[in-house]
Amino acid sequence: MQVLHDAPLAPLTTFRLGGPATRLVTAETDAEVIDAVREADDSGTPLLIVGGGSNLVIGDKGFDGTALRIATRGAELRGTTLELAAGEVWTDAVARTVEAGLAGIECLAGIPGSAGATPIQNVGAYGQEVSSTITEVIAYDRRAGETVTLTNEECGFSYRHSRFKADPARYVVLRVRFGLEDAGGLSAPVKYAEAARALGVAPGDRVPLADARETVLKLRAGKGMVLDPEDHDTWSAGSFFTNPILTDEQFAAFHACACERLGEGVEPPAYPAGEGRTKTSAAWLIDKAGFTKGYGTGPARISTKHTLALTNRGAATTEDLLALAREVVAGVREAFGITLVNEPVTVGVSL
Repeated sequence: MQVLHDAPLAPLTTFRLGGPATRLVTAETDAEVIDAVREADDSGTPLLIVGGGSNLVIGDKGFDGTALRIATRGAELRGTTLELAAGEVWTDAVARTVEAGLAGIECLAGIPGSAGATPIQNVGAYGQEVSSTITEVIAYDRRAGETVTLTNEECGFSYRHSRFKADPARYVVLRVRFGLEDAGGLSAPVKYAEAARALGVAPGDRVPLADARETVLKLRAGKGMVLDPEDHDTWSAGSFFTNPILTDEQFAAFHACACERLGEGVEPPAYPAGEGRTKTSAAWLIDKAGFTKGYGTGPARISTKHTLALTNRGAATTEDLLALAREVVAGVREAFGITLVNEPVTVGVSL
């Protein structure tokens, strides 16, 4: 294990923001991860788990405790079963499954971060979520002091949520197992309309796996959602806000508000989200509330490619970012009566 003191955390995040950690431990094996967690818990030291850093907003004062960077490696493919160590780079794992001719996560290409973070957030994009392919998660249970294996059902997956996110101080993900599909080199049925249009097929059709992956990468890149150190639109956490899920009553009120603001006949985005619930688009809300692409004059601004991404233009602080986020939240609430919820995890700060 590598141990550093007063260690900068900003370089470990895709925002490139945040102050130092009192202590930074880098663990390269599951045993080292468990040892570091036990040491922190036994001494009562606050613990911050860092994977790929693509979903973290760390305060400018940093973290007064131990930051544990999980750098474990290992990917094993047995038939259609894939097991990944938590520290595996997610984009590499997706590419590996496409090369192996296995379907299920090809539309999750280009998402930054580590494999261990995917079940926590129930990562999803372009019609796929990891919850549809994860079979088991191996984690260290800090409360029980032992390693446990949780089934898909036990993970409590829902939209951008899981048992791990609901109780972040309990579990440390060590490994993730996926059950993929051998469809003769074809993708899973394409669900997302934008991806289907770009592929020139109808929703529900299958396409060659490599075509699905490359198309998603191009779509993401066009929105600044593929990491590029030279492009400040990618100095972000991707989508900063989750898409609101509204009850029928809430959606009716929202629809009336949208018509009043934008004119009769306007139809806000609406997607079924379970009985009596409708999901709408956070990006649409942000744009129609007046926060267009490139909005802002300071060092933190909305991406020039996508209204859902807040970005560091190179000299921002976390407080700059949060000021912009709060402005957007307040503007959307005033315009449409909906309060946006941040998707990234905040450390030492809040909206």
